[in-house]
Amino acid sequence: MSMAHPAALPAGRDTAWPVALAVLALGLLALGWTFAEEAVAAVHVWESSTAFNHCWLVLPVAGWLAWQRRDRLAGLQPQPMPLAALAALVAGIGWLLAERLGIMEGRQLTAMAIVECFIIAVLGWRVGKAMAAPLLYLFFLVPFGAFLVPLLQHVTAWFIVSGLQVLGIPYYHDAFIIEIPAGTFLVAEACAGLRFIIAALAFGALYAFVMFRSPWRRLVVMLLAVLVPVVANGMRALGIVLLGHYLGSAEAAATDHLVYGWIFFSAVILLLVVAGLPFREDVASLPGTPAAAPHPVRRTAVLASAVLCAAAALAGPAVAVTIDQAGAAPPRIIHAVLAADGCQPEGTALRCGEDLIEARLLVFSPRTTWAGVTAERYRLTGNHDEDAIFSVKAGDADWQVRRDNEATRTVAAAAWLDGAAAGDGLRTRLRQALNSLRGAHGSPVLAVVTWQHASAGQRPSLQGRFQAQLAELAQRASDLSQQE
Repeated sequence: MSMAHPAALPAGRDTAWPVALAVLALGLLALGWTFAEEAVAAVHVWESSTAFNHCWLVLPVAGWLAWQRRDRLAGLQPQPMPLAALAALVAGIGWLLAERLGIMEGRQLTAMAIVECFIIAVLGWRVGKAMAAPLLYLFFLVPFGAFLVPLLQHVTAWFIVSGLQVLGIPYYHDAFIIEIPAGTFLVAEACAGLRFIIAALAFGALYAFVMFRSPWRRLVVMLLAVLVPVVANGMRALGIVLLGHYLGSAEAAATDHLVYGWIFFSAVILLLVVAGLPFREDVASLPGTPAAAPHPVRRTAVLASAVLCAAAALAGPAVAVTIDQAGAAPPRIIHAVLAADGCQPEGTALRCGEDLIEARLLVFSPRTTWAGVTAERYRLTGNHDEDAIFSVKAGDADWQVRRDNEATRTVAAAAWLDGAAAGDGLRTRLRQALNSLRGAHGSPVLAVVTWQHASAGQRPSLQGRFQAQLAELAQRASDLSQQE
């Protein structure tokens, strides 16, 4: 009777993988249930934002990368790594901080980091290193980067204005509104170029993993994936304005500009791919990683490492649940009927001719996080990336005004915290995070004024006719935000 060589059948190999994969599957299900809110929020962004539609392809691409690297698992077996629980604990603390600050992207990134730590804890560092590319690519499941939109809008507007100055074309520039003799152009959120940058990053990472081996070359690819789309988007926006100038019509130039933008972006990416081909390293074979001397893997070790990592990771969510149960409640809604000449009250709204105006004050619990305030703001105002956005000064606040793409609905919103107007920045989020822990120091208040237009294209006179009413509403919101 012939016997297999010990290196061919390492001790414990017949049971190590099935047990480890079973524990891994159960653990990932538990983590998925724990972080279901983060997953649902991510899927909602994939569906609603054109900047993140490509996220539906991330899992198939990661699976393909794993399949391409399956030979790297030859000779390896799961080696539980309990020390990964320390990294999971750090990620869990980061999740708690992001949750208190109301930053969903932070919660999603740390949740994904926890998942990666759990995989390493169960399968071991060597397996994680062999599958580093697909594991890292999973971070593209997180719809991250929306906070860059205002900055990118400014960069795009700068490209347009600089180009008009060089070419000597007369223009008027007010933030994101650019007027030339041929008409008016708005640098909307959709024109900021975020969709191009995020898509380029995802493609650049795939290109770097497949075509290059050197970390430095991969880094250069990722830097180009950020810089080139920013410059290309600025040139695209300038080209649309110049087209309007030469056609004599801004509307004609803006027709289907997003479709043309994708065509232009695809051409730029294709040029980058061609430019990188001479430096490719995918053909070169890497020396195989010598397999570690096999030794038995106990089932109890796999289970203990998984439990330890899961317990460390779930500490943050457990603390958050405890805080929420201490008194967080849904916001209290107060309908404020505005007054204006030529308008009549109609229920809780104001009828001005065929237009309908409604004002609401939402008073939140001191225990809430700022995420609750922003979630209600987006629910009531909308968050479409092709909406026109401008601001109106009334009272102590800069009201953010959002007009939908059909120009049939305009919504103005502003928030207050501890008696002062508050934005969505880190300082506001940190102050409310501390308030939520103490359950005191006032209540966040959100004021929302909705204007339904009878005819499309009408721009409400918020800064003139209703500025005094907005100032009164702001004062009332400020007073409410100081009440315990």
